[in-house]
Amino acid sequence: MMQTHTDYLLSVNGLSKRFGGVAAVRDVSFDLKPGEILGLVGPNGAGKTSCFNLVTGFYRPDSGDVSFRGKRLTGMKPYQIAREGVVRSFQKTSVLKSLTVFGNILAGHYLAARQPLWRVFLPTARVRAIEMDVRHSAERIVELIGLGRRIDSPAYLLSCGELRLLEVAMALAARPKLLMLDEPAAGLNTQEAVVLGKVLRQLRDTEVEAIVLVEHNMNLVMNTCDRLVVMHLGEKLAEGVPAEILSNPQVVEAYLGKAHAA
Repeated sequence: MMQTHTDYLLSVNGLSKRFGGVAAVRDVSFDLKPGEILGLVGPNGAGKTSCFNLVTGFYRPDSGDVSFRGKRLTGMKPYQIAREGVVRSFQKTSVLKSLTVFGNILAGHYLAARQPLWRVFLPTARVRAIEMDVRHSAERIVELIGLGRRIDSPAYLLSCGELRLLEVAMALAARPKLLMLDEPAAGLNTQEAVVLGKVLRQLRDTEVEAIVLVEHNMNLVMNTCDRLVVMHLGEKLAEGVPAEILSNPQVVEAYLGKAHAA
């Protein structure tokens, strides 16, 4: 049975973006199905993060468009896209180091708990109920992400692996439908990456409709993602399940050079 674009959660069609004379992204297209973890991978400078920024509204494409659940996102501001349910993390940590783990996740609920200013100074029963709901949600996320024993610890005391989990938790606090993570395993050791992979699969199964991640850690990618899109020099080089990508000569050449692909 042929699938249409309405069958996909996210559709990226012909995205292109130039910065001066450099084509950062050239005619990139891919789709994301509900329930998938999709990895956007490639060598340094491949255009992965630029593509990520185009999807989430931080860059405006020169051509092409993005739709989510059939609604066009192109032209929306990042906060509007986030309100549609497409929530992202960043390579550079957004954790507030002086706050506790719980405080950071509480702060991450800002999208779900938006209130007019007057309600802050004149709290009603409804506002108090929302605040209680937010606190309960933050407590649940702390446990879900595996940081329960660190709930009252200031973020500056966390290990690198714990900080990465906290970043995922803060994105999760915005109650995304599609969670987009930019290099969530950066700086992690092998065991920390294994823990992160387990958390991401659990989130896909219970909390969000799908996940897209830009990632260099190929062990994490191969063991976590259902499908990969490989970029090279701003273009989509290959797409498929991890086993297909691993044996693709073009992908091997892009990562390692012609001698290894021969």
